[in-house]
Amino acid sequence: MADLQNANYAVEDRIAIITIDHPPVNAFNAQTVQDLSAALDMALEDEAVKVIIITGAGQLAFVAGADINEINSIKDADHAMGLARAGQEVLNKIERAKKPVIAAINGVCLGGGLEMAMACHMRVAGDRARIGQPEINLGIIPGWGGTQRLPRIVGPSKAAEMILTGDPITAQEAYRLGLVNKVVPMGDVLKEAKGLARKIASKSAVAIACAMDAIERGRHHPLAEALEVEIEQFGAISKSDDMKEGVQAFLQKRQPQFKDR
Repeated sequence: MADLQNANYAVEDRIAIITIDHPPVNAFNAQTVQDLSAALDMALEDEAVKVIIITGAGQLAFVAGADINEINSIKDADHAMGLARAGQEVLNKIERAKKPVIAAINGVCLGGGLEMAMACHMRVAGDRARIGQPEINLGIIPGWGGTQRLPRIVGPSKAAEMILTGDPITAQEAYRLGLVNKVVPMGDVLKEAKGLARKIASKSAVAIACAMDAIERGRHHPLAEALEVEIEQFGAISKSDDMKEGVQAFLQKRQPQFKDR
């Protein structure tokens, strides 16, 4: 297991839990990004893991953005672009994962924190979470995908408002906009995320991977081409033992016993 300094990694019930742990507000710096990437690699490479949860340590913040000291150290455009590219590469790893990744937003979720949450496939937020892209207040813009993922989720007009004003929104408004899947009491965020993860983990890993691939690849193509991706994955799943088990279990009125093959 990698030696993580600003993140914790644990596995339970076939769920990997990655906790960003960089007090006081779990801000992203180079070490934290490196640790997140290493923890993701462990979860993605572990065949026993079927679902991944990312959360923040403590009660205050999920991730409150980037480490301002690192932003202050930017020397020139090449340096800035390198930092943006490094962050985007890790978040792209989340988005393109064949295993579902759930963001358990247990506090302030700003800047790079929201960008990471948006790269996750599902988001559970605490009822007192504040969510936003405040980079404009520093005279900069989001650099880890915020200008691209946020319009795709909430629409270009609302995204422009959030990015250009820097004003955060409540968890309840985020839910109304489709930015988060669920809003629960702050103390229940990880519990709710684990419940969602366990439900998904009870399904066939083969079907999960095929569905994830169809969703991810398909959304980058026009509908006609995307439907061909779905056909391809439907054909691939038809060869699995789990499909046979799932159909037989339904016909026999029993719970399926998937073997993930």
